[in-house]
Amino acid sequence: MPVTLALFTADLRLHDNPVLRGALDGAGQQGAVVPLFVLDDGVRKAGFDAPNRLAFLADCLGDLDEGLRERGGRLVVRTGDVVEETCRAAHEAGVDEVHLAADVSGYAQRREDRLRHALRAEGRRLRVHDAVTAVVPPGSVTPQGKDHFAVFTPYFRQWQAQRLRNVLGSPRGVTVPDGVKSAPLPSRSRTRSVSPELPGGGEREARRRLTAWMRRGVDAYEDRHDDLPADATSRLSPHLHFGTLSAVEAVRRARARGGRGAEAFVRQLAWRDFHRQVLAARPRAAHADYRTHGDRWRRDERAADAWREGRTGYPVVDAAMRQLRHEGWMHNRARLLTAGFLTKTLYVDWRVGARHFLDWLVDGDVANNQLNWQWAAGTGTDTRPNRVLNPLTQARRFDPEGAFVRRWVPELADVAGRAVHAPWTLAEEDRPRDYPGPIVDLDAARDRFRRARGARTGPA
Repeated sequence: MPVTLALFTADLRLHDNPVLRGALDGAGQQGAVVPLFVLDDGVRKAGFDAPNRLAFLADCLGDLDEGLRERGGRLVVRTGDVVEETCRAAHEAGVDEVHLAADVSGYAQRREDRLRHALRAEGRRLRVHDAVTAVVPPGSVTPQGKDHFAVFTPYFRQWQAQRLRNVLGSPRGVTVPDGVKSAPLPSRSRTRSVSPELPGGGEREARRRLTAWMRRGVDAYEDRHDDLPADATSRLSPHLHFGTLSAVEAVRRARARGGRGAEAFVRQLAWRDFHRQVLAARPRAAHADYRTHGDRWRRDERAADAWREGRTGYPVVDAAMRQLRHEGWMHNRARLLTAGFLTKTLYVDWRVGARHFLDWLVDGDVANNQLNWQWAAGTGTDTRPNRVLNPLTQARRFDPEGAFVRRWVPELADVAGRAVHAPWTLAEEDRPRDYPGPIVDLDAARDRFRRARGARTGPA
């Protein structure tokens, strides 16, 4: 009886999963498949096992196991080195070939190479599938004479022109061979220090959210995606990160819906592929400047701690940082504001902020997180690397009534009007006693950044 193995990584779904479909096709109607997930020591050692993501992962694995059991199978879970555990499971089940989704980080590329060599030494084959990107696998579309696109707009033109693969259905049945042992499934309840309002994970929740978004949210996305209090974004990023939702299906359904909102949403999905093709070509960009300006970043732990804790004295920044801790998620416009504030107003190294985001974001993703941080810091792919966002201007534009601030900074709940964005302008007797004043002067900070970069900067 032919036996294959589907190694789940960032594709924790049954619907539209090329890895699982490839394993099932490889086994044939009379064969069996080992659906395997390894709680990888390499991820833990690299510091990417943040509590919020572990809790969400537990939901995803539980849902995946339930879906497999409904089809006659089960999820096999192991803990340890991903290559060693995959080879061990393959040996136990007599596997002929292993199926895996391609990924782009330096760690993922090394994992794939190690697994390929280990399996080859045992006479087994590794089959790699494109299951993580939405449309264009990294390296398949490149500008002339280069290995990747460094600017989004020309990349997006090429991205739009590519043929989108068909969406695969979920399997009707999955046969798992006997005798393959599994560790217990992880549990959210056993994960400590989880954000109080962390969303639930799993493919069922992902598909419910996608359907609701297409029916009631996406049409207004172009007009409202920057509106902080409206919270009018899809909130699908955790599901895209864990692969409980297929980006291909999301693009197809948005295009079928049509309209300005759907087009804007698809453009954001293209940014995910753009960042992946950058990181695949330049793995060091996860930690090193993509385009260096010779920055001599300030080491100011007091300022960095104030930023982390939401105590900078700039309400819109503080509101966003508190939302991050409470939900394990942050609004897209707020991410841009807080990242720009840390790197350009406080002139603190982008890696400090990127690490904090990875510690809390349930959708913390090496490609998107690190390269978006570099974009905000002006060391990445931004074509205007020296722009400085003024938090007051941005707050009044995207939170004009102060509702976002009042929700997340209760010290300012009773402050009326636009003073909620600049409470230090209130009369002494009206100023909240438990909210700090600004930790930095905006004009002085902008001048400091301009001198450091040796470039002309302007507010936005």
